[in-house]
Amino acid sequence: MSFKSLFLLIIGIAILAFVGLNWPAMSTPTNLSLGFTEIRAPLGLVLLGLMALLSVVFVALVAYTQGTVLVETRRHAKELAAQRELADKAEASRFTDLRAHLDKEITRVTEAMGVQTRETLSRVDRAEMGLRERPIDADITRLVQAVENHNRDLHARVDRLEMGLREGLAGYVPAPASVRPAALGGQPNYAQTTVEDPVGNAVPR
Repeated sequence: MSFKSLFLLIIGIAILAFVGLNWPAMSTPTNLSLGFTEIRAPLGLVLLGLMALLSVVFVALVAYTQGTVLVETRRHAKELAAQRELADKAEASRFTDLRAHLDKEITRVTEAMGVQTRETLSRVDRAEMGLRERPIDADITRLVQAVENHNRDLHARVDRLEMGLREGLAGYVPAPASVRPAALGGQPNYAQTTVEDPVGNAVPR
């Protein structure tokens, strides 16, 4: 139970207790003026009835206000649900359009890649056919023959050079070395011995 309900319950119990304790005075009839006439009725009960009527009107107004608020809340909830449904449909439509666009782009890219792949394969095939049709064996044979001829010429030149060197060295002998007599004791003085270059003084036989 909320604080407001408890407070109203306490007030109602207090009013009933007050009426019960003062019932003889409240039920005593008296003359009451209505402006255009007079009536005889108990003033306490009349005031109690007016208070009860006012309470009923107040409760009715509160109930009407709450009912109006509930109706407005439901109406707003329905409108929000409708707007949410429209937003979901629009979002789904956008996703559908985006997916269709992506599918188209993927298809286009796939086709382009397929075309490029076919062109590349055709170029590779043409290159292989061109390599197969070229007389590569004849070119290699000519190159090998040229290398062999060059090697033979080189070996022949080296052989001729070796033969010429051998013949030139065989026709030369070293000249005799001149040795001076020793100054003391008849021993040769190796410090004063002059050694000639055998290659520079070589003379033919």
